[in-house]
Amino acid sequence: MKFYGTSIALTLLITLKVFAGPIHIIPQPESMAVLQGQFILNRDTVIIAPSRLTDYLNNQMAPATGFDLKISATPPQSNYIHLQIIADADSDPEAYNLTSTPKSVNIIALTEAGIFYGIQTLLQLLPPEVYAKTRQNTAWTIPAVTIKDTPRFKWRGLHLDVGRHYMPVDFIKKYLDLMALHKLNTFHWHLTEDQGWRIEIKKYPKLTEISAWRDETLIGHARNNKPWKFDSKRHGGFYTQQEIKNIVQYAAERYISIVPEIEMPGHSLAAIAAYPELSCTGGPHKVATRWGIFKDVYCAGNDETFTFLQNVLDEVFELFPGKYIHVGGDECPKDRWKECAKCQARIKAENLKDEHELQSYFIKRMEKYINNAGRTLIGWDEIIEGGLSPNAAVMSWRGEKGGITAAQTKHYVIMSPTKHCYLNYYQGPEENEPLAIGGNLPLEKVYSYEPIPKELLPQQVKYILGIQGNVWTEYISTPQKAEYMAYPRVIALAEIAWSANTTKDFPEFRSRLEKHLQRLDSLNVNYRKLDK
Repeated sequence: MKFYGTSIALTLLITLKVFAGPIHIIPQPESMAVLQGQFILNRDTVIIAPSRLTDYLNNQMAPATGFDLKISATPPQSNYIHLQIIADADSDPEAYNLTSTPKSVNIIALTEAGIFYGIQTLLQLLPPEVYAKTRQNTAWTIPAVTIKDTPRFKWRGLHLDVGRHYMPVDFIKKYLDLMALHKLNTFHWHLTEDQGWRIEIKKYPKLTEISAWRDETLIGHARNNKPWKFDSKRHGGFYTQQEIKNIVQYAAERYISIVPEIEMPGHSLAAIAAYPELSCTGGPHKVATRWGIFKDVYCAGNDETFTFLQNVLDEVFELFPGKYIHVGGDECPKDRWKECAKCQARIKAENLKDEHELQSYFIKRMEKYINNAGRTLIGWDEIIEGGLSPNAAVMSWRGEKGGITAAQTKHYVIMSPTKHCYLNYYQGPEENEPLAIGGNLPLEKVYSYEPIPKELLPQQVKYILGIQGNVWTEYISTPQKAEYMAYPRVIALAEIAWSANTTKDFPEFRSRLEKHLQRLDSLNVNYRKLDK
């Protein structure tokens, strides 16, 4: 993007790494120049823009400042914030330039998305109290700066598993708000699991009558709690189609695309509890009450299975307008398929080598249906086994090997390896932390991750779309604990996803983060405190 600023701004251009003043922006912008003076926001400040983002900006600032700023089509001589879209063919659509002086604040971008990310930086230039939901008594000043900023990756993702534990709508919206603050743009919504089905499908009402509820939940950790103990409390819930439409719209207003995940062929016990004819044995089955991997999955030899899933996806397509549909594809035991006459007949009829190729057949068949709807299938890296679907994208979670293989064969990849991106892992010594699934992923280790594998050739690097953090909720039963597990580690992932890797410096990042956490305080986020 061309730099629309004063000549002095260009001569003063420096990186945030060099600047040691009171400006603590996360993710770190591409470059910043610090000028003299400051802009003072007051009730007479005017917002200039033809964009709907004027309302968004006003609504973000109004609760804390008490200002209901006027919106105008033309700028006065001073005391205004100008949001301006300027065509520039060389620009990234999410890039922006921000210039603040004692007279005005100007945000320039190619698209509304770029303006939106410029607004996130503008809010971070204000005192942290600007994020509060009640009136704050503080001076609303913005330092004079020029900022040029462009994201490194197109996919800047965060995942939430609501299958293991249902999370309320208000929390989903807060989750999206925090994503927007950190310039994340993809919400991976894990909606179906062995332990619960969370999306209303009108053609199959039993999915919300039966599959959305489990009788009880395991107490403690599955690995060291035998004989298992349970809480005897019914747990569940689901999102109505109207609630989903509302959330999708809410996300779109924050330039976040939602990727729904409908698990197949494994992690499907909740669904076949309601429709046992879709399993190899015919049931009966129960919605799972403990964590783990279960042998009962969708029957790959039964055409009714594909009819069911296609009908489900038809309603999913209507609810989610984004490009990608996630089908899972992970952790699917083959035990039942080996014993199932229908599955063995399918293997023979399709001239498949084994049950791994049967899973590949399953995924490829669903991919064709998804492609015919104008969408792209994405799955966990197990979908590579038995042969990767022609157009599928891969989410690499079992390390980087799957992602490397996919990129080398010209498939798009999102890097999400457990060792760096699984935010359900412990953040420190187990004895000092609330119950988690295992592993140890401290903040510094998250920040150290580099999503571009060294094994890739330069022409293969373009297939790495980006990075994603995953929040699996086996041991996360409340929004408060979800926040504790996600933050501040999500903030480290957000900087990896947005900022150039040449500026990485953990002590410097931590210094900015210490100030940044004051913003999360204003937002009442239950984040984990930094180690001393």
